[in-house]
Amino acid sequence: MNGTWVAAKLLRAAATLLLSVTVVFLVLRLAGDPAEILFGDNVGPETMARYRALWGLDQPLGVQYLLYLRSLLQGDFGLSSQDGSSAWQLVMGRLPYTLQLGGASLLLATLIGIPAGMTAALARGSLADRLVMLVAVSGFCIPNFVLGVLLILVFAAQYGWLPSHGAGTAWHLVLPAITLGTSWAAVLARFARSAMLEVLGQPYIRGARAAGLTEARVRWRHALPNAAIPLVTILGFMVGGLVAGAIVTESIFAWPGVGRLLVDSVKLRDLAVVQAIVLMVAATMVTANLIVDLLSAWLNPRLHAATGA
Repeated sequence: MNGTWVAAKLLRAAATLLLSVTVVFLVLRLAGDPAEILFGDNVGPETMARYRALWGLDQPLGVQYLLYLRSLLQGDFGLSSQDGSSAWQLVMGRLPYTLQLGGASLLLATLIGIPAGMTAALARGSLADRLVMLVAVSGFCIPNFVLGVLLILVFAAQYGWLPSHGAGTAWHLVLPAITLGTSWAAVLARFARSAMLEVLGQPYIRGARAAGLTEARVRWRHALPNAAIPLVTILGFMVGGLVAGAIVTESIFAWPGVGRLLVDSVKLRDLAVVQAIVLMVAATMVTANLIVDLLSAWLNPRLHAATGA
């Protein structure tokens, strides 16, 4: 990786983040006057005008945008309309729960999905291959809210083995992690199988076998590192979309993470909190994509040379 390539990637990430910030600003303004959305007809004109002035909504749109950018650069994401606390602090207070759930789900998906996909690829056409793909497709097709409800009915309501909502102990994490990790494991299994099959069909793999290398060495030394490149990309997308992907699961199990906070804030029309969460998700996605690009180029140095990016 040369400096020019890295600088181009950083510049592209910064431009994408600025575009995301701009879109969030415009969408929130196009949705209507936040003061009217929040208060409706419950307050008088004087109170409405005071809140517009407090939030800078009495300024021209261009001025509002510049003030908005300045506030973001200063780390000011506004105040929650519910209790007047910092919107960013509210989000950060919930983030550890989402990271805990996402980390457990991603670990579960990686430990199950990638080995299953690799096994299916190495046993292509066999009963094991068809069974793995059947389970993978089923896991991907079942919506999280359906699987979550089924797990609650069986393991919480029927047998009482595990708690069905809230957080506090490791047992509270089991059902949400299985719910979220199942779909991710299915995706990883399918991509791992496809990536491994593509690599095993390459000429350099046949050359390694012809050179007398053992099958285990061919698979682990030559096939697996090259098959890992698309898997790194998928894992990066999963990490980047962790908050968005956990919204449904957190709502089902009343898990006190950022995803549930987003749902509650939308219901309460707490625009400052919604804005902070959306921007955090955008920044996470941009950062994850940048890291994926850098890791992919490191795993395969020919990648950025071929693309000229």
